[in-house]
Amino acid sequence: MRVTKDTPIIEVLQANDKAKEVFERHGMGCIGCMGATESIERGARMHGIEVEPLIAELNRLFLKVSK
Repeated sequence: MRVTKDTPIIEVLQANDKAKEVFERHGMGCIGCMGATESIERGARMHGIEVEPLIAELNRLFLKVSK
């Protein structure tokens, strides 16, 4: 999976159980309150979080899984 700023949060969470930990590390601990169609960028913006480092870590997570 390739994560972008437009990827819905729910898709990332469904694709890898460890993604929740990544969101929490970046200050998005209440990911359950966001709608299924909420994009990573919008969720990050709502929490005042820089989206690029979050996306980079999520993509590293999925890269590990694919190896």
